[in-house]
Amino acid sequence: MPQDPADGAVRASAPFPRSPARPGPAWWRDAVIYQVYVRSFADSDGDGVGDLRGVTSRLPYLAGLGVDAVWLTPFYASPQADGGYDVADYRAVDPLFGDLPDAAALIEAAHGHGLRVIVDVVPNHTSERHPWFRAVRASPAAPERAYYVLRPGRGEHGELPPNDWESVFGGPAWTRLPDGVWYLHLFAPEQPDLNWEHPAVRAEFEDVLRFWLDLGVDGFRVDVAHGMVKAPGLPDVGRAGQARMLNTEVLPFFDQDGVHEIHRSWRALLDSYPGERIEVAEAWAPTSERLALYVRADEAHQAFNFQYVLAPWEARALREVIDASLGATGAVGATTTWVLSNHDVVRHTTRYAAGDPARGLRRGRAAALLTLALPGSVYVYQGEELGLPEVLDLPEEVRQDPAYFRGRAVARDGADAAGLPGAPDAAGLPETEASGQEGMRDGCRVPLPWSGEAPPYGFGPGGSWLPQPPAWRGLSVAAQSGDPGSTLELYRAALALRRELPGLGDGGMEWREAPEGVLLFARPGVLCALNTRSTEVVLDLPGRPLLASAPVEARGGRVVLPGDTCGWWAGEE
Repeated sequence: MPQDPADGAVRASAPFPRSPARPGPAWWRDAVIYQVYVRSFADSDGDGVGDLRGVTSRLPYLAGLGVDAVWLTPFYASPQADGGYDVADYRAVDPLFGDLPDAAALIEAAHGHGLRVIVDVVPNHTSERHPWFRAVRASPAAPERAYYVLRPGRGEHGELPPNDWESVFGGPAWTRLPDGVWYLHLFAPEQPDLNWEHPAVRAEFEDVLRFWLDLGVDGFRVDVAHGMVKAPGLPDVGRAGQARMLNTEVLPFFDQDGVHEIHRSWRALLDSYPGERIEVAEAWAPTSERLALYVRADEAHQAFNFQYVLAPWEARALREVIDASLGATGAVGATTTWVLSNHDVVRHTTRYAAGDPARGLRRGRAAALLTLALPGSVYVYQGEELGLPEVLDLPEEVRQDPAYFRGRAVARDGADAAGLPGAPDAAGLPETEASGQEGMRDGCRVPLPWSGEAPPYGFGPGGSWLPQPPAWRGLSVAAQSGDPGSTLELYRAALALRRELPGLGDGGMEWREAPEGVLLFARPGVLCALNTRSTEVVLDLPGRPLLASAPVEARGGRVVLPGDTCGWWAGEE
């Protein structure tokens, strides 16, 4: 990064070129996609769990917010050992969430509101209740045993796991069947890994994709898209704490080169359908360059940019991630995705708070404007438009996250809980708040507050599967709607401007000189300035103010940008 060694100020640089255009509408290149965690979004039947009819009832809200598409987390038939990411039937809707006609009605209604629909697909593993794995348990001679990763154990009597691989949720990645054979589960024991070398597995998932494409979905978010393929021979890693290594190196069970063949075959399938159907890869990769391999022209359309999620609240670190991301994806003709929060990490308003919730909200609002001004596509996690913080004080008796309980058990046994790969380690949280939150996901999954003075705040006619804090009364959709200073109205205004201004979204950007702790860049017709310092900074920003995350003062022809604030100004074309 160009920088003056005397003052640490960020200097201007050559502009990033516009990414090479791909043929077709390419709606996804600058789409804003809203993640709906189905069980926590809206409950239609009073059982305390969100469902598909609840989502359908709130589609007018999402259309009014200004997003382009909705991503639905798994609603398939599942024992819910891991929030639906343990799938027992990929073509059925779990009764907890509704039925197949409800799914079809949701897709049709979303399209009627101008919203595209992306659904999760979970190909790395199934539920232990899947018919295939039931057959595995039932008979040592079952042909379905070839569909999973089964191996004999080590030791004199096979009593030791086949290798040293660790589960992402903590503890060994192997569990022994009654007949003595071990099966691989890189996540919970209830989630056995599939053997993607078997043609029946590949054929099954191609059929699953076609099933949902024929029902009208516009794409898939692929869970653990870096998984599926394991290194030949399943070699030992040789070290503990393997989930943490995902940010730094390729492991024998993740990000293997052979996985790209699967994504290429899926891209060909998607391209055979009309309307630009897309794949979004949830791929943990150690570098931006390796992540970009997933979005080459014949593979996935997008991949989540977890390096951006992990970036601390510091101008230099943010710029390094932005530069690396744009450079890597631009080199393969793709656009970058920008993500602040999701259902697996501590909400960013809490990550940025450093013990001060008001500071976390200021930074969260500023981060939203930065994110929406960058070139590419943006993912908004439900509730971030309300400024919701992480719920840090959930009692153990209401928690349901298997990572929490498995991590606790591993810690009691004297080992380190692995946590989630790439999770921000509760970055920025003081020790008292971070305790129990690292890689633990219930706190970001608390049901949304919609209206009312008491829980469940309009979530549904009954209660809610996780308790909502009393403070959320003032953060509900109803409480914030129409308040020009609210976070909800900030998101609505920013999303409206993003649609109105052709210079935002896909395209080029150019860094401008800025003081230390400040990012300043130009998009066609727009200037964006972010102050990550705690104190104000005075800038020369010609042009009409468009939007800011906090009140901005004009002083003597210059702009006073408060600490932890981001703003947009109309600039030169």
